[in-house]
Amino acid sequence: MQNGVDSIGDVEPVTKVAVIRCDIVSEACPGVGCFMAFNKRSMNFSGYDENAEMVAFFTCGGCSGRRVYRLLKSLKKRGVDVIHLSSCMQMENYPKCPHIDEIKKTVNDAGIKLVEGTHH
Repeated sequence: MQNGVDSIGDVEPVTKVAVIRCDIVSEACPGVGCFMAFNKRSMNFSGYDENAEMVAFFTCGGCSGRRVYRLLKSLKKRGVDVIHLSSCMQMENYPKCPHIDEIKKTVNDAGIKLVEGTHH
């Protein structure tokens, strides 16, 4: 196969990936770790092949995660396959997300696959 096309001319499907990150942490973190892990297909992105694309990288909108529901509706219309919760939303060395369970439920209720973590 070359360039996503197999020997009979079929194009392999693209996996569309999005990341939700903490709004508070976004003031100090530019997201480099998440993008490096995705580009290298390492850590929590290791299961993706070369056809995967990062199509969205957004913050929760601040406590209470108010932006997630609206953006998931838009992303679902555009065929997003997987949502990653960024490592900063789950690690103890960052401010603890008091709404993580509600955000997870919102993603699950939208019917989009959820992966916890990005580069840690």
